[in-house]
Amino acid sequence: FSLPLFGQLPRSHQQFPRLCATQQALRTKECCPLWEGDGSACGARSGRGFCANVEVSDQPDGAQYPFSGLDDRERWPLVFYNRTCQCAGNFMGFNCADCQFGYFGQNCNERRESLRRNIFHLSRSERIRLVSYLNLAKQTISRDYVVATGTYSEMGNGTNPMFADVSVYDVFVWMHYYVSRNALLGGPGNVWTDVDFAHWAPAFLPWHRVYLLHWEHEIRKLTGDMSFTIPYWDWRDAQACDVCTDDLMGGRNPQDPSLLSPGSVFSSWRVLCSQADNYNIRGVLCDATDEGPVRRNPGNHNRNLVERLPTSAEVDFTLSLTNYDTGAMDRTANMSFRNTLEGFGDPQTGLGSSSRLGMHAALHVFMNGSMSSVQGSANDPIFLLHHAFVDSIYEQWLRRHTPSPSQYPESNAPIGHNSEYHMVPFLPLHRNREYFISSKDLGYEYSHLLDASQRLAESMRPYLEELQDVWPWLLLAGLFGGIVTIVLAAAILAAKRRYRRPSWLQGRSWKSALALPERQPLILSNESVETNHRNYQTTM
Repeated sequence: FSLPLFGQLPRSHQQFPRLCATQQALRTKECCPLWEGDGSACGARSGRGFCANVEVSDQPDGAQYPFSGLDDRERWPLVFYNRTCQCAGNFMGFNCADCQFGYFGQNCNERRESLRRNIFHLSRSERIRLVSYLNLAKQTISRDYVVATGTYSEMGNGTNPMFADVSVYDVFVWMHYYVSRNALLGGPGNVWTDVDFAHWAPAFLPWHRVYLLHWEHEIRKLTGDMSFTIPYWDWRDAQACDVCTDDLMGGRNPQDPSLLSPGSVFSSWRVLCSQADNYNIRGVLCDATDEGPVRRNPGNHNRNLVERLPTSAEVDFTLSLTNYDTGAMDRTANMSFRNTLEGFGDPQTGLGSSSRLGMHAALHVFMNGSMSSVQGSANDPIFLLHHAFVDSIYEQWLRRHTPSPSQYPESNAPIGHNSEYHMVPFLPLHRNREYFISSKDLGYEYSHLLDASQRLAESMRPYLEELQDVWPWLLLAGLFGGIVTIVLAAAILAAKRRYRRPSWLQGRSWKSALALPERQPLILSNESVETNHRNYQTTM
C-alpha cells in the first residue's frame, strides 16, 4: 500500500489520518503531524497545541468483556499511538488545524450556533442540495484519511501498514462498523460478540453525537458550505417511510422491493463493511471492498420483533425517565433513559431486555435492509436523518432533567463506555463525558426545540424562500402586463381620435341628428343593476 505525498494533502481530523498511517508513525506510536500554517507539530509555534502523552483511565470496566490486551480498541488509542496532539483554546483536530464544534474563523474565535431542521421544512433547493452533498461525499475519494483493513498484529506491529482508500462518506460507514464489530479472538469463527464500543451501553448517545458533528464538519469542508447542517426525520407516529421518495432518500424499486428506485441517485450507491457474519466466519476485518447496492424494504420486517414505528406517547414516556442509566448499564437496564431510547427497554414500562425492540432500534428493524445491520447501517443515508432525531431526543432529556456530570458512570460500564474512555476510533481524542452536555454548548440547536414563535417562523421559512425564488418572475409578469395595458390604452385612444365624429355633427346630439325612437331606457333601474350583478360569474 502506497500513500501520496503528505505535503500535498489538506488538513483533516479523522481516523486514520494519512499523516499517521505510515510505518514510521505506527512504529514510533506517535501521531503529532505538522500544522501547515507554521510547519510545527500540532501548530506549537502558533500556540495551537503540542504533542503530548495519551492518558487513559484505569477505572474498571464491566464484566461483559472478560479479556485484556486482546483487541486494538482497548484503552484507545494506545495500541496504535501513545502520543497525539493536545490542542489549546478553541482549536481541535489531529494536528490542531481545525476549530472546536461551534467555533469558526481562521483563529477559531467566531462563535456561531447552527440549526438542524426537520427535513420536511427544507425548501426545494435545500432538499436538492442535501441529496447532492451526500452524493458528492459518496463519490469523492477522501484525500484526508484512510481506513484500517487489518489489526495492529496483522500489520506486523506497524511494519506493514494495512489501510485502504475510501470516499468521504464511506469513512464514516467504516467507523460505525469498526466501533461495533465483534472482537477477534484468533482464527476463523473465533469471535466475542458481547462487545460494542458505541452501542448497548452509556456511550451510545455521546458517541453518536460526536459522530454526527464530525460528519457535518466533513461535509462543510468538502463543499465549502459552512452553513450546512444535518436535517432530522421526526418519525413519531409515522405509518410508513415518508422520507423514502426519490426527491429525498429514495423510493422503492417497482421491480425489486428490496432495492431503491432507479429515479434516486442513491440506487447507484454501493455498500461496504455490511457482512458481519462473513467476517466472523473468516476471522478477519472488513477490507472495505464493494458488497453490492444499498438495500431497504421498509415495513416488510419481522413484526414479532418490531410492531410499528415509535409513537409520540412512547417518546414522552422515554423522556420522563429520570435516570440516564441503571444497573449493569447494558441491554438489561431497567428504567434507564439511555436503554429505553436505544430500544432495548420497553417504551411503555421501562423494563430492560424487552422481547420487542422499540424507539431507536425499531426504526433500524423497520427499514429491513442495510439499516437493519448494526455494523453496516450507516451505508443507508437515512441513518443520518434517524440519528439526528435520536440526538434531538437526547438533547430534550438533557434540558428537561439537567443531570449532574456524576450521572454519567465513571466506572463499571461495559468496555468503552466509562466517562473517561476515549471514543473509538476518533482522532482527535474525545472522552465520553465531554458530550454529556447540551447541544447549545457544542454550537447547534434543533428547530423543534425552539420556542413556539420561532418554530412557527421556522415552519414558514421554506414557503417564504420558495416565494422569494418566484417573486422576480412575478415582478417581470407584472411589468409585462403593465406594458401591455399601456399599449392597449394608447391604441384605443388613437382609435378614438382617428374615428371621432365629423364636424357637421359636432354640437348636435346623436338623438336629434338621427331622430331614432327610444325603445329602452339607457339608465337601468336600481333593481335591474342588482339582479345583473348577482348573476355575473367568472371562471377560475
